[in-house]
Formats: sequence, structure tokens, C-alpha cells
Amino acid sequence: MKRIIIHWTAGTGSPNSVDKQHYHYLIDSKGEIHNGDFKPEDNENCSDGKYAAHTGGGNTGSIGISLCGMYGFTSADNVGNYPLSKIQCEAAFKLAANLAKKYNIPVTKQTVMTHYEFGLKNPSTTSAGKIDIIYLPPYPDVEKAKAGDFIRNKIRWYLANS
Repeated sequence: MKRIIIHWTAGTGSPNSVDKQHYHYLIDSKGEIHNGDFKPEDNENCSDGKYAAHTGGGNTGSIGISLCGMYGFTSADNVGNYPLSKIQCEAAFKLAANLAKKYNIPVTKQTVMTHYEFGLKNPSTTSAGKIDIIYLPPYPDVEKAKAGDFIRNKIRWYLANS
């Protein structure tokens, strides 16, 4: 595995069967981690069709972590009915740290990113224009352009303190 890509489901605060097909790990609004239908290793080779399809143009070698929620999000002023919770975000950051350690993935902009950041770096993929993650409701002062850096810093903190 070469990278971790962090998402939100744009659904409710709990994973559903479709979410489980697309992500390796899902974190519900209570901070509980749910396994998806596929293991990260299933994404080492995506040519067989048996993998978690979480990032258009970037699934091979990528672990998909998704926070359940943000259905109805349009802006920081309208986060919808299922905003991400602080306990949920922290559980995701800790999980990402554990996965980075397990798979020896360095925490850099090239190896740990949001779906939004992947789309910016790869504009010819279907990930271009994705808005997850551009806003973190528990951390309202984090700007859209800084969300990925904030997340990586949190992951680094968990790595250093585990």
C-alpha cells in the first residue's frame, strides 16, 4: 500500500451497504470503526474488479478511510443534517496513523491526502471536483485549502504519541 485517502460519505452518521463496498474503513458519528467489504490489500491490484472503489483514478495501492456523514453539505454555513463529530474525526486520524505505521506509509502530501486534494492533483480523473474533505465542522477555523495539512498534522501527532 502506498497511500491513504480520506473521505466523507456524504451520507448519514452510520455506514450503509454501499459505503462498505467503496471504503476499507468507515468511522461513524460515535467514533466507532467499521470494516468495509474489502481489505486494503485488495487494492494492490484493481484490475480484477474486487477492490474498494473509493477514489476515481487513484484506487490502486490506496487505502480508503471515510467519515460517515455530511449529507446535505453545501458550505460552512450549511453542513447538512449529519455533520462530522470531533470524536469521529479524531478516531479517523488515529486510524490513519495506525495504518500509516502498519503499512510503512510516510505522512506527506503525496501519501496521505483528502479526496479533494487527490482530485486537485489529478484533474483528468473522476475525482476532480470532489469536495471531501474541504470542511471539518468540529474545527471551523480550518480553511478549505488547509484541511489536508490539518489532518496530516493530527495523524503525525497520533503517530508520535502511540
